[in-house]
Amino acid sequence: MRILLAEDDEALSARIATALRAENFAVDVAGNGEDAAHLGETEAYDVAVLDLGLPLLDGIGVLQSWRAAQRSLPVLILTAREGWSEKVRGFKAGADDYLVKPFRMEELVMRLRALVRRAAGHASSLVVCGPLVMDAQTGQFECDGMPLRLTALEWRVLSCLMLRREAIIERLELFDRVYEGGTEVESNSIEVIVGRLRRKIGATMIETVRGRGYRLTASCGKS
Repeated sequence: MRILLAEDDEALSARIATALRAENFAVDVAGNGEDAAHLGETEAYDVAVLDLGLPLLDGIGVLQSWRAAQRSLPVLILTAREGWSEKVRGFKAGADDYLVKPFRMEELVMRLRALVRRAAGHASSLVVCGPLVMDAQTGQFECDGMPLRLTALEWRVLSCLMLRREAIIERLELFDRVYEGGTEVESNSIEVIVGRLRRKIGATMIETVRGRGYRLTASCGKS
């Protein structure tokens, strides 16, 4: 999963990005509203964390520009402004959640996971596909009842496939949602990650759809 973090406080931004990456998220950082607006309109993100007090263009302006451009990514507003009127402005502009500073990093992570899960259409925190179970609240996977150990890149790919199980996800979309902006990677990197996942969850569960991408299916059994 890929997150856009728009926060002008460099120290806080660095702490948030470190915490999110420790939870396997890919994180792109914008330090002002103009950069945030551009990234949100041109890049693929699963969720955005948006500070209201951004320079050049404030958070409300950024959010309004995304919604005007028909960008539907979930947005969590992160701000020191705790007045009810500020919250109303944020929600009217199209925000999905609101967290007031100071906050616990664990709460931010849980809220972001919940936003991504709900945006994918899952009411329950447990997402099931055959023998594979994902706890979308904790980010933990089980396969055949056993905990699944995944690298950060494996987790990002499998999470994308799991939240849209039985649907075809194009290779380029997976690529965009797995890697942070500006990261240099090999052209076959997604194929390599999918190969590793097949060895862990079973070769039949991830189907290659020639010319399009991949689909996680409920086909069972390791082979």
